[in-house]
Amino acid sequence: MSNASNTIIYLDNNATTRIAPEVLEAMMPFLGDSYGNPSSIHRFGGMIRRHINRAREQVAALIGAEPEEIVFTSSGTESNNMALKGFVQSHNHIHKKSAQIITAAVEHPSVRNTARLLKDEGAAAELVELPVDEGGMIALSDIDAKRIDPDTIVSIMWANNETGVIFPIDKIAEKVKSHGGIFHTDAVQAVGKIPINVKKSPVDMLAISGHKLHAPKGIGAAYFRAGTSFSPLLHGGHQENGLRGGTENVPYIVGLGKACELAAARIEEENTRVKAMRDRLERNLLEKCKGAKLNGLAAERLPNTTNISFENIEGEAILLYLDEHGIAASSGSACTTGSLEPSHVMIAMGIPYSYAHSSTRFSLSVYNAEEDIDKVIAVMPGIVEKLRQLSPFA
Repeated sequence: MSNASNTIIYLDNNATTRIAPEVLEAMMPFLGDSYGNPSSIHRFGGMIRRHINRAREQVAALIGAEPEEIVFTSSGTESNNMALKGFVQSHNHIHKKSAQIITAAVEHPSVRNTARLLKDEGAAAELVELPVDEGGMIALSDIDAKRIDPDTIVSIMWANNETGVIFPIDKIAEKVKSHGGIFHTDAVQAVGKIPINVKKSPVDMLAISGHKLHAPKGIGAAYFRAGTSFSPLLHGGHQENGLRGGTENVPYIVGLGKACELAAARIEEENTRVKAMRDRLERNLLEKCKGAKLNGLAAERLPNTTNISFENIEGEAILLYLDEHGIAASSGSACTTGSLEPSHVMIAMGIPYSYAHSSTRFSLSVYNAEEDIDKVIAVMPGIVEKLRQLSPFA
């Protein structure tokens, strides 16, 4: 597929993605004449309800779930909050004792900050943040060393949003379940990029975000394995089987369903053509840019993501120069942009300060072309060299 724009080379797809034309087309009727409320009894409402049911099936099919295990939300952030707060509140109410939370030190802020809030407010009795090594990976032995029981929820992301590092979710979940704990995963970056099948993976709860897989911003989904106990985050009507009150966002739900259908058909392309472009970009930047260092494991990473640091160079300066060439990249998570400090992911990985400050993430999609990669390879060495000459530390 060709690039979406002749002027912008967009390599920041872990931050957000363009809406697929097929998704926009599927949404349009529900922004026009098909405006009925799906909760209404009349045929006009019933017709809308059928489209929501179809979208639920499409989302479920992408991750191997049953449709009734899918709850539509506003975002991956809400889905993560729903899981963590929902388990802790339900557990505290039923068992009359505070729950324990275990996460990784490199979690997305929607997990990291929610877990810390629950601990600070006393809803969670204990919070454990597992360390990672320089490659961004947790040690399975660290999980074995922790107390895990039915009072415990373990939340480990499927893939890191900054480095693309993929965690061994099946192995982690199996360990958690063997001790009676509950396992949740923030799969926002992984869904649609790598195969996921919750029928084969012992995951209890999982978060999805639409705008990471070519649906609009403002729509997400949460997977709750049948029988998983949690308290709703939003109370109201009977929508989503009473698990999330509020009239359904029909156009966006339909869009998410279509995006999931497209993602299922494109996973092979993600892991072949897109991965090959990522590898070529990565290889050339590491070879041609002085002081370049790859952040994250070289093997188990998302096929679209590379994160490279350039010694003694300011990351924001790199992005500004890239922007002058019409190239959009990122210094890490869009949710932490604006901070003058290196991201918590780089800090947790123990990346030296001289490298951590310049971490630059390139995240591709099926809408990128070889010409996009050619342009970055052509301009990046010059940018790095110019900034290194200006650096007082070089």
